[in-house]
Amino acid sequence: MSLSNEIVLRPRFKFDVKLDNESLLNHFETTKKTQKDFIVSRIDDHVFIKIPKAKQHFWSPQLHLEINKNENNTNSTIYGLFGPNPTVWTMFMFFHFIVIGLFFGFGVWAYTNWSLETNYSLQLAVTLFMIIVWFALYFGGRIGKKTGTAQMYELHTFMRDTLRSKGIHAETN
Repeated sequence: MSLSNEIVLRPRFKFDVKLDNESLLNHFETTKKTQKDFIVSRIDDHVFIKIPKAKQHFWSPQLHLEINKNENNTNSTIYGLFGPNPTVWTMFMFFHFIVIGLFFGFGVWAYTNWSLETNYSLQLAVTLFMIIVWFALYFGGRIGKKTGTAQMYELHTFMRDTLRSKGIHAETN
């Protein structure tokens, strides 16, 4: 698995395996009970693999696997998504919405004051400051991704080893 330097905060992968999805899902359920290095949970066709609380930090990622059966019911497709803790992701999205709301609000206010030929320097300053805050959020997310990269590899290795123990040798793309 290679993590490119693209503008991707939540890396994804997909691959096909020659086993039905229920067998794969049950195998992850069994693995959950036989190891203590990762937290594995299953909801329907989704498997979530997380770092244990003792080893987690603010930027710890989780691996979300969606295991879908193909038309012939003997093959499956595994879709993987690395992402931050849902609470962290929600917080970042909330901050982005606040920043964009303030940017547009103060931008409209600055334009209105400019049209009325009144002082608009405060509104313009806040509008420009929101651009700086947005860049800070973006680079904060990039730093968080870099901080969690080692744990992303641990999660990926665990998933790969779990599949190999079932006799599946698949490379992600």
